[in-house]
Amino acid sequence: MYREVVSKIIKALEMGEIPEVSPDDFRCFAEEGLKTNPHLGPDALKWMLASWTSDDIPTFQRALEAIDKNEMAWLGFKIVYDEPAALSNTDFGPGKKFGDVGSADVQDAVFFCNDKKEIVSARQPSPRDIFQMKDVTRGPGMHADQFPGLTWTSLALFESPAVWLLGASDLSVEVAALAEHVGFDVFVVDEDVAFLNPERFPGATRVLLENWDDIAEIRARRGDYACVLTNGHVRDAEACLWASQQNMHYIGMLGSDGKNQDVAAKCFEAGMGEEQWRAIKRPIGLDFGAKTTAELAIAIVGELIDVRYKQRYSEEERAQHRANLGC
Repeated sequence: MYREVVSKIIKALEMGEIPEVSPDDFRCFAEEGLKTNPHLGPDALKWMLASWTSDDIPTFQRALEAIDKNEMAWLGFKIVYDEPAALSNTDFGPGKKFGDVGSADVQDAVFFCNDKKEIVSARQPSPRDIFQMKDVTRGPGMHADQFPGLTWTSLALFESPAVWLLGASDLSVEVAALAEHVGFDVFVVDEDVAFLNPERFPGATRVLLENWDDIAEIRARRGDYACVLTNGHVRDAEACLWASQQNMHYIGMLGSDGKNQDVAAKCFEAGMGEEQWRAIKRPIGLDFGAKTTAELAIAIVGELIDVRYKQRYSEEERAQHRANLGC
């Protein structure tokens, strides 16, 4: 995903130059990030770039290796905005204590961390910094501002699964926003521009069809996810048939038993087998009594998160994770 950018950074550092990287390259420093963290944004990226030296090359070389192997790995960034506060802050609250060292060198840092908790950094981190470096594997904002004077963010180096929302329904609007927020690449497919437009789906890739027959020309990546959510269920059969031909990791469909039977009849008539039909999760979403559009979207995206978690981690790894949490 970021191979070209990381290669360009390595080359610049080898030549003793400041790398040219834009917030479009590293979205964790985008302007809109300032809405949730006032210490990030394009200016923070400029400061970060100016602090990198040839000593940081091994960090980026390890990132490049992870990209090539599609490891679950991240580039992490430590941003110091108040040096005295960063140096003097102390442990507080429940949990493990890390001493009174503060954040040690009070310098900005870039580091590599993967899901196995391997860390590569040019600077020796303090025990507290190591704790927060490992937390980048839980998302760019996890414990980012737990200690005064510094903040943290990260950039995933692996491809996120794509979720295809088949139908630009009102439910798809809600699902798209939530799915993007939790790290999915979102594609929305429909033939009606009145529903499929930038106002309704500002962050998604919109695939506008001339008619639903044209969906046969669209190709998804192996392992992507599909949610069949067409308006009035009128195109559910076409959507199910397409998704089942794309080697999707997950396909879910909304609808009652009666509606699903009608869709099944159309799918069988078009050549779908019983095994393919059984592979479609019906009804889509976690079962916790969701009724409203917003609640259904939460149920659907919750299920997508659960499926992604089980796709990424073995049962043994999931059991260890539960044990670590005391579950």
